[in-house]
Formats: sequence, C-alpha cells, structure tokens
Amino acid sequence: MDNENLTIYIIVVLCLGVVLIMGKDRVPPRLKRGMALTAVILIASAFVFVIYSLLA
Repeated sequence: MDNENLTIYIIVVLCLGVVLIMGKDRVPPRLKRGMALTAVILIASAFVFVIYSLLA
C-alpha cells in the first residue's frame, strides 16, 4: 500500500471529523445523521488501513 496516499487519506478524514464536530450546530438536522455515519465509516476505515499498513 502506498504510504503517501494513506497519509493524505488519514489527514483528510480526520479533518472531516473535526469539521463535522465543530460545525454540528450549523448542519441541518436531516443531514446530521448521514454525515455522521459517513464520517464514522471513513474514520474507521482509516484506522483499519493504518493497522493493515503496520502489519504488511
């Protein structure tokens, strides 16, 4: 796995999580659940990729 792409992906995903947490009051209620679920899936996959890259 390409470490440069993995690093960029992790940084972007963590920034997405921070933006969603900091801007949660401005997001319409209908979008909150979908955006939160998407962020959780992306952050979880980032941690899986980190563990995979450490073991590979």
